[in-house]
Amino acid sequence: MNIRSLTRGDGVVIGAAVLLFIASFLDFTGGPDCSGELAKYCQDVETSNAWDTLSFVMSIYLAGVIGAALIVVSRALPQPRKVAGLDLGQFGVAITLFAAWTAFWTIISVSSAGPGLIIGLIAALILAGAAVASPLVPALQAKLISAPAATASPYHTGVNAGYGYPGAQQQAPGQGYGYPGGPQQGGQPSYGGQPSFGGQPQPAQGGQAGQPAPATTDQQAAAPAEAFAPFWFAVPVARPLYGEDGAPTPIAELAPGTWYLAVEQRGQALIAQTQDGRRGVLQDTTGIQRG
Repeated sequence: MNIRSLTRGDGVVIGAAVLLFIASFLDFTGGPDCSGELAKYCQDVETSNAWDTLSFVMSIYLAGVIGAALIVVSRALPQPRKVAGLDLGQFGVAITLFAAWTAFWTIISVSSAGPGLIIGLIAALILAGAAVASPLVPALQAKLISAPAATASPYHTGVNAGYGYPGAQQQAPGQGYGYPGGPQQGGQPSYGGQPSFGGQPQPAQGGQAGQPAPATTDQQAAAPAEAFAPFWFAVPVARPLYGEDGAPTPIAELAPGTWYLAVEQRGQALIAQTQDGRRGVLQDTTGIQRG
């Protein structure tokens, strides 16, 4: 589950569900009039909450809490789930509407509504309204938890200091052992794997001076594989990651401030791998930051 995919609308849904649950423990109906001569009839009157009536607690309070849980879980899951042919989130929205509908007609039917029923109705209306409006109102679609900005590792020279995981030391092409400009042996650079003497390059084995040794069969086979080298990258904004099978439903969401590994390139798209090992297609690669 990815909690970074939750929106402000989901935050309102969670808050309303908590308020609805608290209201279930308050007095469901108002007490009788105990003024004047009626006070002697109120001595044995006990108040009750929604938990004393199974139909009320299940159809209003717990129904709203369950609906909110389904909405939040559906938003946090990498792949939508279905219940009775409906998306899990849509099923949760339907339950919250049912809870608000039941609370409205219940408060009309009782002779005296207590704080538990009044607050429960308000919470149920807020819950249903947020559940319906979250996909429609831009202000409610903003991320509930913003991702931290990508920062350079304190143990390396910078974000682009190396290849592979961001900050790792990178060995530039042509600067390894056996290449011109590589590590020195005896104070002189080496060429073709042979140390030089007197400051003059020595010919490589199997070749003449000034000519590189012929590539072996293994080197020739490895040459096409070096056309693409895996690299780490970060996205500027949250972007969906689709399955390699071409399904239109995202399998995950890449969050900004997190490094992901690009393992293959397909046209303008990248095959990315998440921290938990899932692979998918990142179709929008504009503005990505390479590690």
